[in-house]
Amino acid sequence: MSALLELRQNEAARKGAMAPIRQIGLVNGVRTFTKALIGSRFKKEEIGRNFLVSYWDTLGDREAIIDGNNRITFSQFKDRTLRLADALEKLGLKQGDSIAQLLCNGSVWFELNLACTLTGIQMPMLNWHLKPHELAQCINAAQPKALLVDSEFLDKITPILDQIPSVEKVIAVGDTIPEGMLDYEALIRRASPILPPGKLDMAARPYSGGTTGTPKYMHINRERLASDDDSQRRGASKDDVKKFGVKQLTMFHHYGLGDIKDPYTNNVRSLIPGPLYHAGVQIGVLPFFLGGTVVPMRKFSAEAMLQMIQDERIGWVFVAPTMLERILKLPEDVLGKYNLSTMRSIICAAAPCPPHVKQEINALFKRQGAPKDVFHEYYAASETGLVTILEPADYKENPERYKSVGKVRGCDCRIWDADTEQWAETGKEGKVIMRTPTVYGLEYAGVSEEEMRKNFLEVEGQLWYDDGLIGYLDKDEYLYLTSRVKEMIICGGVNLFPNEIENVIKQYPKVADVAVVRGPDKDLGEVPFAVVQLKEGESATDEEILEFCKEKRLYGFKLPRLIEFGDLPRNLAGKLPKKDLEARFWEGVESFG
Repeated sequence: MSALLELRQNEAARKGAMAPIRQIGLVNGVRTFTKALIGSRFKKEEIGRNFLVSYWDTLGDREAIIDGNNRITFSQFKDRTLRLADALEKLGLKQGDSIAQLLCNGSVWFELNLACTLTGIQMPMLNWHLKPHELAQCINAAQPKALLVDSEFLDKITPILDQIPSVEKVIAVGDTIPEGMLDYEALIRRASPILPPGKLDMAARPYSGGTTGTPKYMHINRERLASDDDSQRRGASKDDVKKFGVKQLTMFHHYGLGDIKDPYTNNVRSLIPGPLYHAGVQIGVLPFFLGGTVVPMRKFSAEAMLQMIQDERIGWVFVAPTMLERILKLPEDVLGKYNLSTMRSIICAAAPCPPHVKQEINALFKRQGAPKDVFHEYYAASETGLVTILEPADYKENPERYKSVGKVRGCDCRIWDADTEQWAETGKEGKVIMRTPTVYGLEYAGVSEEEMRKNFLEVEGQLWYDDGLIGYLDKDEYLYLTSRVKEMIICGGVNLFPNEIENVIKQYPKVADVAVVRGPDKDLGEVPFAVVQLKEGESATDEEILEFCKEKRLYGFKLPRLIEFGDLPRNLAGKLPKKDLEARFWEGVESFG
């Protein structure tokens, strides 16, 4: 099916395609497009980047970024971003080059992102949770010519300067600039607000999640995707890629992007509580490209997030489940303080979200003024793009769908039964595999095509991407994720899924967080062990945790054989290095069976 025919037949995709236009507005769009045509001198390849610059002109004094006490208008943003683009050119960076960044959430992240987007410079996004030696590996994988670093992270970069040979310039943001580094603000002041040569290209370049090793630097090779040779796309046709691309548009409709408008500024206002280096958080950035106001939080706290929603009239936010869980654990007198009536779309991903959290967040926000259910969810990976979407209409129609991550809407997704080597029946667990518009152009730095093929399964002559997940589809194509292949516990030949056990234990009132991992057992080989983090000031015994599990109908092999209490190093993206937790229990133990 051609992309045009897919668009005509897919109502959600048609509405999704219109959502950005509705958000921009007809008058603003026409005015901006006219300016862009003139500014580009009618050169087709220049219209896109001139449209962005002209749009910022059109928006003028509308707030673009609220960064602490600093409220930046689109006019001010345009001036600083063009100056930065000019400064980067003067430093020798050009289209196709890279400048890596290690930045806190804030306006500088947006300035660099858009300066690079306007000029075709790539922006690898470094994870500031990584250790110095891990950062060195990530930087070397991307081979950037320059590095922009927040002064808060200089202690991570200074020790590895001699280990990152591709980096010719280091630019620092902050009051104290170390000798040998360039001052970000000084570069801005000395530069001119002009658009240098280049090509419009989305600059943000993510790394893989990195929970099972050092993050891999990813690249979606657009030349592969546009090739006339299907073999360059690992067998996928051009029409396939276009069809999947059209399906991705459905997210704009299901998230309500075109309909969320602040009554005072007439745009969507997006809160960004998660780290901007994370691929999923780019959903929070998306409204900015359409004239939305963004409010990046430098540091997340549950109560501060609620206050920001109230004070800044937030209607759109991307979160990881960890953030919602922390909000729900706030005292009742705190939860009842804030007016949350402006919220329309809480978009959750990055890790499994327990069903009770979804329900309780809806109840909280409606109690505090939101006119309808706000919880949305999707499943995606940095490599795949959108796979599923869960919207309020789905679980209102059938509450059982709270347990799902949504309906397959962004691509083709099926379940493969590795035991029978056939497609799994409806409701039966197996490998979750998919065909999306990005996986056929996916590359990892330093990884050969032969190695890349190991991420795919060939079924009926087609390559399907295997993200290492176990799950099942119901009759309506809602996807239920039960585990990762690498986390599944095989207990006496029975497959156990940590998510199921974790979701039960998290409901115990004294529990703040929990991780279930494999533990050794001489008879059964592997059994579930649970590491439980209690709420501050609480105490509990393993007996009472086990009794609660039984009350929630968790029996037999699913009951943890060991419960250990301690802190869990989960980051705000919801990621937890389970391999490190698990390794402690297997120290000196040989694998059984």
